[in-house]
Amino acid sequence: MLPSFRHYLKFIDLHTTFDVHGFTRKNGAAFKMNPQNREGFTDFLAVGEENYAWNVIRSEADELLFRHAETSGAKVYDGVKVSTVVFQSEEAQQNGHVDGVSGETKSNIDGKTADPGRAVSATWVKKQDGSSGVIRFDYIVDASGRTGLLSTKYLKNRHFSTALKNVAHWAYFTGGGLYGAGSRRANAPFFEALRDESGWAWFIPLHNGTHSIGVVRNQDVATQKKKEADSMQKYFETALDLAPMLKELLGPEGEQVSTIHAASDYSYHAKSYAFPYARIVGDAGCFIDPFFSSGVHLAVTGALSAATTIAASVRGDCDEATAAKWHSNKIREGYARFLLVVLSAYNQMRHQNAPVLSDLDEDNFDRAFAFFRPVIQGAADATDKLSQAELAKTVDFLTRAFAPAFHPDEEKHEKTKPAGFQQVPGLVSTEDVEVLKALRAHHGKDTTGGIANFSTDVIDGRVPRLERGNLTLVPVPLV
Repeated sequence: MLPSFRHYLKFIDLHTTFDVHGFTRKNGAAFKMNPQNREGFTDFLAVGEENYAWNVIRSEADELLFRHAETSGAKVYDGVKVSTVVFQSEEAQQNGHVDGVSGETKSNIDGKTADPGRAVSATWVKKQDGSSGVIRFDYIVDASGRTGLLSTKYLKNRHFSTALKNVAHWAYFTGGGLYGAGSRRANAPFFEALRDESGWAWFIPLHNGTHSIGVVRNQDVATQKKKEADSMQKYFETALDLAPMLKELLGPEGEQVSTIHAASDYSYHAKSYAFPYARIVGDAGCFIDPFFSSGVHLAVTGALSAATTIAASVRGDCDEATAAKWHSNKIREGYARFLLVVLSAYNQMRHQNAPVLSDLDEDNFDRAFAFFRPVIQGAADATDKLSQAELAKTVDFLTRAFAPAFHPDEEKHEKTKPAGFQQVPGLVSTEDVEVLKALRAHHGKDTTGGIANFSTDVIDGRVPRLERGNLTLVPVPLV
């Protein structure tokens, strides 16, 4: 989790519940990007003692969120899956496409925000006994995870990033050591680039006395290495050997107490994350990579954006098309920020002998992590303590990693970029470049102003008004 998560929990009076649950407190995280430089550290507490997060067991954290929704008045249905969404569009029905959705999804709001017509009902199925039914609604928020019902089945606008086509394997261990023992960094999660430059490993302490330890690797490399190994266990152990500092932390007392789990960590995004009367949030819309723990942050940011834009439309503070466009742009920019940071980190991990995120005479990544901080701690979305100028500097610094894709006039910037920054063939797809160019263009605008809300961005001339029971979008006063 990132510190931003606590800001969101405070807004719904749930942060105390997480505090007393017993989750391992997370005061920061360490990242060993290459063998020769000392690890970078993002210190959550540098901006305040209350700016901590937690390492959570997801099933327990999800249950707390789910039950809080129930006690707050939401109707909850456990073990129920939505299988089909039905649209009102007469034109789509006349075209005879499945579930009343036309084959040519319109993009009539801004050229990016799709509009397949208004969704009016959904078919649900109960997993336990197979019973089914229909639910009608005014608005639909798709939080269906990687299934991404609206994006994959109806909008068909999901795009995968070839640069981050990875696979993760992990298990749980007891008896592991402690990173940063005796220091302010004590018990922080630790991440280390694999020595063969194929990926990275994690070491995360949990409150039940175990450590989550895993490896994320390029899929092609992982496939080949698994063929060479005698078993999945052998593959996993051999991969961990490529993270010597992590192995030292695990120590001789470390004992694997679970089977090895696996997941494909494919990065994907969509051209839009909303259409009138529908919002898409979390993994249902986009996913980057587990590096820097962006998933939950993007999910809760999207959830608040969905609630805010729906409330703004219902209250008549803006029209529905404007609200949908605002949400889509908000998700797109949050995704692009983390994509930029993650790709910059991968650039360094895949070129460990080059000073990609440092200068030639630097033995650390302190300067890079100072630029990373607004994004990887979630401050760019969740607090008002970040100026547009600071965020613009972060974006400008990191896009140097992909010159000349972003900087055709790069000669003018030679004095400001780290010596090792370079264009990496195959690291950034054409679609990724377009996403990141849009982000850089946005932060080149003069959008400064101290607006206390969950975003430093002014999107389409509006910002959220975060008042309990009075969420909405409000125009930014002209100065």
